[in-house]
Amino acid sequence: QNPVPTSQVASSVAPSLSSAPSTIPQSPETLPKTAIIQTAKGDIELSLYPTDAPNTVNNFAQKARSGFYNNLIFHRVEDWVIQGGDPLGNGTGGGNMPVEFNVKPFVVGSLGVASRDDGVTQNDAQFFITKKDSLFLNGEYTNFGIVTKGMDVVEKIEIGDKILGIILQ
Repeated sequence: QNPVPTSQVASSVAPSLSSAPSTIPQSPETLPKTAIIQTAKGDIELSLYPTDAPNTVNNFAQKARSGFYNNLIFHRVEDWVIQGGDPLGNGTGGGNMPVEFNVKPFVVGSLGVASRDDGVTQNDAQFFITKKDSLFLNGEYTNFGIVTKGMDVVEKIEIGDKILGIILQ
């Protein structure tokens, strides 16, 4: 079973829906260390892993700064995960970028990236937050942050709830 499926992703997404990550190399020191996902149910505060996943954090930060995630929905909510950031709202949208595996374990509150399920490519837009320890994701998905405050909000998220905005620090 593909826990965070995007294998039936549209191969061509309009440029306005997905922008490629920056080709300008980013130093982990210059990348944001925290993000706050704003929802109508409260804020979800995250510590990002710019040293362990610099390209993924950079891509997420660029999208957040541009307003890409504003008013997109959480399209998948299960007992162990919430997933959002799909410009199409159904789990098939977003572009491609290389995976960035690291040794960070997927524990409660981990922030990961949806995968193309080929071990090489990940989605450049969709992200998920684990509600339970999900060690079966280790080495299969890029882990690029963890919830530091707001797990109660994560637990309240329902399908269709909106990402009002993302603040980076």
